[in-house]
Amino acid sequence: METTTKRQALIKAINEQLELAYDDTLQDILSLLKISKQEDDSDEIDFEEGLKDIAVNGTLTWSEHQQKIA
Repeated sequence: METTTKRQALIKAINEQLELAYDDTLQDILSLLKISKQEDDSDEIDFEEGLKDIAVNGTLTWSEHQQKIA
């Protein structure tokens, strides 16, 4: 409940500021939100692929991981 109340308060405060923002600022904000969403989706896919790789190939030690990167 507390999280929902905080979220609602944040959204209200953001909306108030958005009403005052210039159009180009609004476009910038929209672009940032889209980038953030794409990064979240990409991170989720990378994590899932990593889990699949571990299931197939087993785990790597840190030094093995560093060697593969190099």
